[in-house]
Parts: sequence; structure tokens; C-alpha cells
Amino acid sequence: MSDNRIDDRQAISELMTGWIHRDREQWDELAGLFHEDATLRILWFAGSAHDFIDGSRRMGHGPLRSKHFIGAPAIRFAGERAFVETNAILLAELTDAGIGATIHNRFLDRVSLREGIWRIEQRDSVYDMGGFTFPFGIAGAPDIDAQALSSRHPREYAALAYLLETAGHPVTGTYPTRFGEQEAAILAAGSAWLTETHLAHS
Repeated sequence: MSDNRIDDRQAISELMTGWIHRDREQWDELAGLFHEDATLRILWFAGSAHDFIDGSRRMGHGPLRSKHFIGAPAIRFAGERAFVETNAILLAELTDAGIGATIHNRFLDRVSLREGIWRIEQRDSVYDMGGFTFPFGIAGAPDIDAQALSSRHPREYAALAYLLETAGHPVTGTYPTRFGEQEAAILAAGSAWLTETHLAHS
């Protein structure tokens, strides 16, 4: 491996932008982003990448549609491991309901090289901020009990949670938000995971 690891950085960047396969409903290509034993945790799902892809396939036939914009990743290497932080923007809309949401989040990924191929082995999502959008204008927006909504979910992802739950996808538990304890724990665990590689080769 070269010191600047250009090829590794390019391969990992393509993993991050490969999330577009979910928007395109290209399920085999989406599966190719993950190791066989990969896990992920996002607002409506926690479990194996395989089960996530099956759930995404079913969701694709429902009333909620979405589109992602993925930024350039920040990558920290340790041997054949990398911890990756990537900014993302999610645009979501309930078809014909006159309501959508825009959510800014970050993916925190553990990525590893196995048999010469970089793939994701663990993905977490941290929610930074977000709010409702109204594709048909404010006048056509449905009534939303904002107080009840804010009491159930943090404001960083409350709008997206509302869309998910309205579409029949329950949001249970509390998820990482910007500068919160869960984000700090993910970052600390990721750093420790990288350190394991250094110790193993020292």
C-alpha cells in the first residue's frame, strides 16, 4: 500500500456514494457495499445488512419515497481497517400527502479490507438536523401535532420519524444526534477498533 493510499481512498469513496443503489432499487449492487456479516443501525432499522436490504425492498413499494445526496468522506486508516465519516442529506416525501422532510445526517462506518476488497462491516447514522417540507405548499399541508411529535422524538429527526411512522414503519428507541452521548460512544468505539489494528501489528 502506498503512503497516500489513493486507491484505497477511491474504493472507500465509491462505497459511500454507492448508497445511490438504494435510491435506484438496485438491490444486488447495494448488497455489494457490505461484508456478509455487516450490521447497520438507522432510524427505522437495526440489524444485519441482509435484512436491511430486504426491508428496503419492501419499503420501495410503499407510500414513502426518498433520495440521498452523499458528500465526500473523511477517512482514518489503520492497516486494513478504516473509520469513515460521511455527510449526507436525505429528501423524503409521502406521495400524495402534501408533506416531506429534509434531514441532514452523517454515516459513521467501520470499513475493512477482506480478500482484497473494501466493504462496510458496520454502519451507524447520526442525525444532525432536519424539518418538514411541503411539496404542495403550506396551504395543503396536513395537521401535525408538533408538541406530541417533539415529546416522542428528538427534533433532529422528528420530521423523518413522523413520515416513517405515517407510512407504517415504527421508530422505536432513541437514535444518535449531533454531539450527543450516543455519537460520542460510536466515535470512541470506532477509534478503539482502529487502535486494535495498531496493537496487533506493533
